[in-house]
Amino acid sequence: MSEILKREIKYVSGVGEVRARLLEREVGVRTVGDLLMRFPYRYIDRTRIFRLSDIDESMESTYVQLRCRVVGKSFMGEGAKRRMIVEITDPTGTAELLWFHGIKWIEKRVELQREYIIFGRPTIFKGRVSLVHPEIEPVEQALSRKIESGFQGIYSTTEKLSQTITVKAMHTIVYNAWQLVAGNASAFVDPLSDAMRRRLGLISLREAIYNIHFPQSAEMLKQAQYRLKFDELLGVQLTIQARRNSRHKRAGGFLFPRVGEAFNTFYKTKLPFALTGAQQRVIKEIRADMVSGRQMNRLLQGDVGSGKTMVAFMSMLLAVDNGYQACIMAPTEILARQHYASMSRFAEGLNIRVAILTGASKAKERRTALEGIASGEVDILIGTHALIEDRVQFANLGYVVIDEQHRFGVEQRAKLWTKNQQPPHILVMTATPIPRTLAMTLYGDLEVSVIDELPPGRKPIRTYHYFDSARLRMFGFLRQEIAKGRQVYIVYPLIKESEKMDYKDLEDGFESISRDFPLPKYRTTVCHGKMKSEDKDAAMSQFKRGEADILIATSVIEVGVDVPNATVMVIESAERFGLSQLHQLRGRVGRGGEQSYCILMSGDKLSKDGRARLEAMCATNDGFELSELDLKLRGAGDIHGTQQSGEAFELNIANLATDTQIMELTRNEALAILEQDADLSRPENISLRELRDRHKRREHIDFSDIS
Repeated sequence: MSEILKREIKYVSGVGEVRARLLEREVGVRTVGDLLMRFPYRYIDRTRIFRLSDIDESMESTYVQLRCRVVGKSFMGEGAKRRMIVEITDPTGTAELLWFHGIKWIEKRVELQREYIIFGRPTIFKGRVSLVHPEIEPVEQALSRKIESGFQGIYSTTEKLSQTITVKAMHTIVYNAWQLVAGNASAFVDPLSDAMRRRLGLISLREAIYNIHFPQSAEMLKQAQYRLKFDELLGVQLTIQARRNSRHKRAGGFLFPRVGEAFNTFYKTKLPFALTGAQQRVIKEIRADMVSGRQMNRLLQGDVGSGKTMVAFMSMLLAVDNGYQACIMAPTEILARQHYASMSRFAEGLNIRVAILTGASKAKERRTALEGIASGEVDILIGTHALIEDRVQFANLGYVVIDEQHRFGVEQRAKLWTKNQQPPHILVMTATPIPRTLAMTLYGDLEVSVIDELPPGRKPIRTYHYFDSARLRMFGFLRQEIAKGRQVYIVYPLIKESEKMDYKDLEDGFESISRDFPLPKYRTTVCHGKMKSEDKDAAMSQFKRGEADILIATSVIEVGVDVPNATVMVIESAERFGLSQLHQLRGRVGRGGEQSYCILMSGDKLSKDGRARLEAMCATNDGFELSELDLKLRGAGDIHGTQQSGEAFELNIANLATDTQIMELTRNEALAILEQDADLSRPENISLRELRDRHKRREHIDFSDIS
């Protein structure tokens, strides 16, 4: 980075000491380089003047520019509640401007019967347009000012920052910063060679930065955005692929050359149902890793009910057939118990010993598991995070499966690597479908496998959206299903009523359900995140055993509950949930042979995105199709339905949801570059190395090394 880009922001005209401290504290801008590498998130065409009659409700909260005459000024309130109201007009209508702060300053600058250019965000109340705290400038002054670009960038801000630096002021500060570097040809070192730019049709870095702040045309803005996204994603891919190459060099994997008696016997005589084509393909991919001589590090995606557990078990048999132990770590006690029950049943007659270890294991069960894995007598160990405790020592651990991997922290997963001197093969599984290209970026150097078909004979879940006004109809349907001997989930977004959020809550819901479904005819149990673990497990076990007709819960049940007799999932305030979470919750039903249903309840007022999510849920059961839509609606910050603020990488302009083509291109370019210069040590690649280092992951632990 050149010296001029390292200059402190306080020396830029229009900033000074106070604003410099504010910029650094609020948005992390300390230097000229920081400012110029902070790009607008959208643009306003300042050459366009809207007429008041053009403004409608669809334009609320978007910036508009007006040319109007001031026809009135008035004041309301006293002291801190005082406000100034300015009446404006153009040939098509009237509106009002409101100020709550800086009234004395504005009052001196607004004259009656004078024309102004007004810039701000309109709101409409009872058919009347108003703008709060707009920018206002006399027409003659605005028209005489030379502008660098007809498109004015809008930069992200904070509440405190916006009170001191307006949209216009920020634009002026960025312009002043650019003037410091405009005449300095060496200010920006382009990391891409001229030959590479010509081959890929990319503009220079200098052109890109100028046009991202001051677009000379819509086409130049598009080219600037593409070039800067390319650089950002190339830095990301250089990081990923370098780590991938490093791991392959240093981490040899156990060889599992045999497909032995356990696997063959199970496949030929005990397989409870025919494998789908997708399951067969994934087992072959895992098998290929296990004979490659490299440590396997694979992500297995599969929609709810797609048969991931069967793939996990059969791949464990490959480890056992080659003399190694295997383990599977699940996020909850009940899910671990379900795996233990099913895998113990699968292992009958195979001369394989299966054990379980959880935080709730009794002394005898714990002792049996610990002694068995230490001596090598236990072949497959199933458990929760208890598996990573120091006292858990394996005789020869060769294969680890992590189920619902996003439920475990990075450090928790890393501890499984210490269970053997040589790192075991790793398979991480998730039921949250993620588009393949995105998964390859989020999960570093993991290979990605996808089970993209459901077992034959599964009846598609029918999904319906009801407004609150149809609640009695919904209750009638629940009674019909319970009368058939079926069970019902009812899920709420909140445990208690909230003053801040107008959503249904579990406590109020429980009272309502108890009135409409009274004992002894209807049996109800409750499960939520604030209950003790043993109480949660007891409630879910009661429901699983058929001792309760209705399970009232929060989203705590989205993973690890398998009750084939449950045929209805009711999700209250469904607009509150993301698509991924709605799909996960829906996957709790449809696990038996009976037709199952998901009922999405919502209030009458829905946002555009909320309505789109509920309509999508009713239209398809395809988790991958839903995940694509979820990314477009919500971005990549909430992949698993749990808050993952920010991207996996520090992305400034690229979008993992929409820039998949650029991501694929940069991945191929990174592979080609690293094939020629693995550590980017050649003189011509120094700037590429700096680009890579700018876009490293935030995590202090190498995520790609620990699945």
